[in-house]
Amino acid sequence: MNPFVAGMVLVRLLSAAVELTAAVLMARYNRVDTALRINGVLGLVGPLILLAVTSLGLAGLAGHLPLHRLLMILAGVLLIILGTR
Repeated sequence: MNPFVAGMVLVRLLSAAVELTAAVLMARYNRVDTALRINGVLGLVGPLILLAVTSLGLAGLAGHLPLHRLLMILAGVLLIILGTR
């Protein structure tokens, strides 16, 4: 398996584990205020995961795509993050 794809898979699996852990904690505490705090933390983790996976993908494509296309992809990711703030 391509090492960049393997890295992307591992980061996404880590993200899924964090999400599942958060869901279990929300159910365990069974309080709206605590669940909202946990959800807030997930809101911070999500964009970091997106950036990490995209960075790995861009690193894997760096030798295959022209620089202007890599910059367009990076700009698109930044616009997604800015648009969801």
